[in-house]
Amino acid sequence: MHLAILLAFFEFSRTALSMCGAGILLLLIALLAAKSDIARVSGLDKIVALSNLCFAMPLAVFGAEHFSAAKGIMQIVPKFMPWPLFWTYFVGIALLAAAISFIAWRYVRWSALLLALLFLIFVATIHVPNLLVHAHERLFWTLTTRETAFAGGAMVLAGSLWVRWGAGIPLIVLGRLFVEWTFLFYAVEHFLFPLFVPGVPLEKMTPAWVPAPALLAYVVGATLFAAGVGLMFRRTRRVAAATAGSVLLLLTFFFYIPILITEIHSPLAVEGVNYVGDTLLFAATALLAGFGADQPE
Repeated sequence: MHLAILLAFFEFSRTALSMCGAGILLLLIALLAAKSDIARVSGLDKIVALSNLCFAMPLAVFGAEHFSAAKGIMQIVPKFMPWPLFWTYFVGIALLAAAISFIAWRYVRWSALLLALLFLIFVATIHVPNLLVHAHERLFWTLTTRETAFAGGAMVLAGSLWVRWGAGIPLIVLGRLFVEWTFLFYAVEHFLFPLFVPGVPLEKMTPAWVPAPALLAYVVGATLFAAGVGLMFRRTRRVAAATAGSVLLLLTFFFYIPILITEIHSPLAVEGVNYVGDTLLFAATALLAGFGADQPE
């Protein structure tokens, strides 16, 4: 009886299982590695101490997906690139390596810079070409700005570690600009399309069991708009980043994880894991845009 219940619980997509497993494993390792840092700080600094975990965990999830769903992911590799399966695995390894680097806090200067470059390559070779063909479709604007924002967060992190060498300031300024633009753009989307899921506003509709979906979208949209403006000014930057990051973290745990639980035995399981990872990575991007490696410009 107990075995049957256990098997039923784990009877879902192997891809979703591998993604969840990678994320949970990294979460446990990260909490052990960061517990002393989290314990000795308070206030906004406690949120900052979680930013590395929030950034690394989705990277591990997406890295695992590149191995467990390689044949599907290789279909989006640009046609002009040979060996699409090789590049699928290569990106998976790169994402996992970056996740480990952020958790161990080793070679972060380089891993953050290379991760930003990877996201920008995605934008230039996949999303912008798709956007040019489907400019009238909201989804492709959302995807393009999403990857640009992720690149921006990594750029701010890298720049805050390169600042002593004089190369960090341009990275910080440009990376933060990418995040600000994305926040403002997503804020507008939340007000124009309030029945779609909040956070990263993709094509999924908010489930019927969620109360006041439009109100939730308006609150998240207002938060992103205020954060986008707040990031522009030194005096409000830390509060804006912490507020947006906190709201997106709450959204991850109290909105997207419950949705994942309801879909875990369905064909939407992998999509559910991806939405959790996207929103968590967006939360980390918000925190990094305001704090970087907690270094002043």
